[in-house]
Amino acid sequence: MLTVLLRDKGLSYQEIGEAQGCSPGTVCKVLKRYQQWGEAGLEDRRSENGHLKADEDYLAVLCAVLKHTAPHYGWSRPTWTRELLIETMRKKTRRQVSRATMSRALKAIGARLGRPKPVVRCPWSKHKVTRRLNQIHWLRDHLPSNEILLYEDEADVHLNPKIGLDWMNSGDQRQVVTPGQNKKRYLAGAWDPVAREMTLVESERKNSFLFILLCQKVLEAYPKMKKIHLVLDNYGIHKSKITKRALEGFEGRIVLHFLPPYCPDENLIEIRWKILHDNVTRNHQYKTIRGLMGAVRKHLRKFMRKVKCAHAKVAA
Repeated sequence: MLTVLLRDKGLSYQEIGEAQGCSPGTVCKVLKRYQQWGEAGLEDRRSENGHLKADEDYLAVLCAVLKHTAPHYGWSRPTWTRELLIETMRKKTRRQVSRATMSRALKAIGARLGRPKPVVRCPWSKHKVTRRLNQIHWLRDHLPSNEILLYEDEADVHLNPKIGLDWMNSGDQRQVVTPGQNKKRYLAGAWDPVAREMTLVESERKNSFLFILLCQKVLEAYPKMKKIHLVLDNYGIHKSKITKRALEGFEGRIVLHFLPPYCPDENLIEIRWKILHDNVTRNHQYKTIRGLMGAVRKHLRKFMRKVKCAHAKVAA
């Protein structure tokens, strides 16, 4: 009725739309219904649409469908589109919905358009993987006071930036300038999850000497420990002949515990490298490897100060 009153005062469709928060076209439709049906034409007629198609049962089925990929339901396309979801849901629920309704349904269940995580399946049997992980977990929980367990891994730092997701305006694709000729540096780290401390070394090469250098740094960082247990992956530099000879020279103070193949989530230092890449290397704008490594070192120093402060507060 307010639309009719505003029009009666001489306001234009555009002015009425701005006042009502709708388009001029909607104002025009409302006024035409009023001219044809009077006040009855202004009544809410959404109740005549019938039962709600995207109800709770429909949303539950949609949520179950999205747990699988499109090929699981016989489609050749590897990724979901709203049209494929509409057709799949029609077959499962016998309800035909519009593209707009599907969009609302996806929003209602909190679905998102995201980037899948690439993974490689471990070739070991499930029993063998579980047994190895349980051995490491038991060791972690039953360490003598003069022994320590650290999580070890290496990280690559490339002058050619890693490309990642970023917010930008609609229709505007941000550009990340790459130097063309890539340069690399490598970090090796050992993370102490109890004291929340990290021992780090860096090198221009990712080889056995980088790992041996880290082992020496760890021995210096924990001089009172009889044994230092390193949990690590199966990368070649951890098992090379040079590494084995170096470990013999450490008189058994460093003991390696290899994770099952392709189980990065079990290595607690991995999240530290992800934080580093998220905050420094992804989409970076540095033109020299020197500037990039300076930013890497600055972030790691700031990160370590932050986690130590948080650890001290919890301990207090």
